[in-house]
Order: sequence, then structure tokens, then C-alpha cells
Amino acid sequence: MINRRYWPTVTAWIGAAIVAAFIVIAIFAPWIAPFGESQSVGETWQPSTNTYWLGTDNIGRDILSRVIYGARTTIGVALVTTVLSFMIGITTGLLAAVGGPAIDQVLSRLVDVILSIPLLIFALIILSMMGSSLITLVLTIAVLDSTRVFRLARSVAQNIVVLEYVEAARLRGEGLPWIIFREILPNALPPMISEFGLRFCFNFLFVAGLSFLGLGIQPPLADWGGMVRENGGAVFGGKAAPLWPALAIALMTVGVNLVVDWILSMNARPSGASAEM
Repeated sequence: MINRRYWPTVTAWIGAAIVAAFIVIAIFAPWIAPFGESQSVGETWQPSTNTYWLGTDNIGRDILSRVIYGARTTIGVALVTTVLSFMIGITTGLLAAVGGPAIDQVLSRLVDVILSIPLLIFALIILSMMGSSLITLVLTIAVLDSTRVFRLARSVAQNIVVLEYVEAARLRGEGLPWIIFREILPNALPPMISEFGLRFCFNFLFVAGLSFLGLGIQPPLADWGGMVRENGGAVFGGKAAPLWPALAIALMTVGVNLVVDWILSMNARPSGASAEM
């Protein structure tokens, strides 16, 4: 019996190809890029040539090389931020659902306080006060984004914690860590995996947005959002310099969303709906 339930759709394959291409570019950036990340090689905003395929930027750096290196920085920071936010959000969310009313109230009210302040304003305040180093940027976004993960993890866990196998684990005398990580977490993974893709897209765009505002990844590191800001003036001169990093941001976002859409539809599909003999 061949079950086609888990076969990716055409759009999912397209999204996966886009994401895989950017990941390969990010990993092998030093070997793929024709020039160094911060190397000035030509005139300011030079048009495309055989040497500079996408032209040069505001200080004569090769845009193609900057876009390639920017994949490593932008995607890498967004991925690390998302992983860290899920580690914080899932742990605290499951703890709130299992740890009793007192722990639930403390954690939930703390999350409500953080959520009461607009995310962008909160991030701008913290980064303005503490600086825009990579560590500060990652920790700030991860902590703020973990509040969304907390609410989902808590909601999912509350539906699981009342089931019989969790009660059986309690009666066996299993401790809180066992119940959280061995009984509840494995059964909460499907919605959390879907949420991971959505949160990655959000963090990816958020990092690019902060860099565009000048409070994200700082020069000389290449970053797609920062490249759009640095070359914004080229638009008025009819240059395409800021369009290439903007196109990279759009393509990566579309690719991840296509894969996430397939994962969401797969989880929502009845188990026997796609089975074929």
C-alpha cells in the first residue's frame, strides 16, 4: 500500500528548492563569491558588467558577493534566533501547563506584560540601550519571539496533559521533566514544527527590518536588510543596486512559506484520505 499523504506538492518542491539553494549558498559563500565580503573592487554603483554581474554598491563592493555572504548572515541569525526562541518558549509553555496554577499564573502574566508592548518598539528600545552586537540582537529577538511560542506550547500542552497516558505517568511516579519531555513534547511536535517555519519567516523579516533601520546586523557584515538601506539612494539614479537584496529577501520568504503551507495542509489532512492501494 502506497500512502501519498506525505508526498510534497509541486509548490512544496519549488519552496524546498529555493530554501535549499539559499542554504547551499550560505554554507559555501567563501568559495562561491567572486570577491570578499567587504572588499571594494570598483566605482560607486557601477552597472552590471562581465566582472560585476550585479554591479557595485555605495562604496564599490561587488553586490553579488555581498548578496551571497548576506545569505549566510541573515539566514544564520534568523535560524539561531528561531531555535533559541523555541527552546525558551516550549520549555516555559510546557512548564506552565504542567507545573500547577501558581507557575502558570506567573509565567502567563509575564508573557502578557511583554506582549502588551509592540514588538518592534520593544526591540528598538533594548537595542538602542544595549547596542546592536550579534549576541544582543539574537537574545533580544529570541526572548521577545518566545512569548508567541509560549502561548502555542501552553495551549497545546493543556489539551494533552489531561489525557490518560499522562495521568498514567503521574501515577507511576514520573517526575516533571519526564512528563514534559517524554510524554507531552513528542505529541505536541506536529503543530510546533509548523509554527517553527512561520516563526522563522517572521524572525527572518524582523532581522532584515531592524538592519534596514540601522539597529540590526552592523557593517562590514553583509546583510540583506542593511544592503537595501545602504543602497537606497541608488533608486533615484535609476540603479538596481537595492533591488537584488530585496529580491533575495522575497524569494527566501516565499520559499519557506511554500514549504510551511504544505506541512500545515499535511497535518490537517485525515490520516486515510490519501491512501492508495
